Amino acid sequence: MRHIVSVLVEDHPRVLTRITALFARRGFNIESLAVGRTHQPGTSRIAFVVRGDDHTIEQVEKQLNRLVEVLKVTDHTEPHIERELALVKVHVAGLEERLEIREIAAAYRARTVDVARRALTFEVTGEPSKVESFIEQLRPYGLLETMRTGAVAMSRGVKALKPREKEAVREKEAV
Repeated sequence: MRHIVSVLVEDHPRVLTRITALFARRGFNIESLAVGRTHQPGTSRIAFVVRGDDHTIEQVEKQLNRLVEVLKVTDHTEPHIERELALVKVHVAGLEERLEIREIAAAYRARTVDVARRALTFEVTGEPSKVESFIEQLRPYGLLETMRTGAVAMSRGVKALKPREKEAVREKEAV
């Protein structure tokens, strides 16, 4: 089963290494990984896409929560928002093909980010299935290069911080 796990962490060196090592010890292949700072100074969010049964993911969550730098672990099984970004460069043979490719891009709301004589580069964002579908639509024209960010996810609605998170946020704000 596919799981998106996001981990709110203190932004320190080697935190990512410690967390990915934990997944490796469990024999998980990380399908995608995205890391970025959050709105709270000194914290980052790491999003993983992994495959595994619910019990195994639950064990990984428990081990992650034991790490001092980890503030919150979320397995996004609840309603959530999931997005991915991709840059896709496609070969263009002529004017007719260029028009066809731009029509496909418009249907996916992809944005043209580079135009060359024999290539077009697009930026597409959305659910991973949309990104995958866009890439597959362009494949027959000749993909030259693709780069995907990996999935990022966030729970829907408003959720209160748990006591451990509140304490960590207060400590960071005091510094």
